[in-house]
Amino acid sequence: MISKFLSKLKSILFKSAVTSETPLKKEKKAAKSAKTKTKTKAVNSKKNIETLTTLPGVGAKSAKALYEAGFKTTKAVIAADEKDLLAVSGVGINLVKKLKKLK
Repeated sequence: MISKFLSKLKSILFKSAVTSETPLKKEKKAAKSAKTKTKTKAVNSKKNIETLTTLPGVGAKSAKALYEAGFKTTKAVIAADEKDLLAVSGVGINLVKKLKKLK
């Protein structure tokens, strides 16, 4: 009986310490934050892909393939080994030769 009383007392005392934010409000904030992060990543990836198209011989498709393969910057593409570049679908030997001339 005393334990029930104490647990009831604890719940009453610690109720005031709980924030006024409901779980629904917390979910909305989390969802909004996730959307913002997703938009930022999408914008950054588009910019990076556009930057890769500035390399000679790299079009939109090959830039996207390079980006998805992990080459996020032009410096990363130029510094990459020929084997790694040839492993990317859409990248051929002629493109690799053009890129190696930039080194």
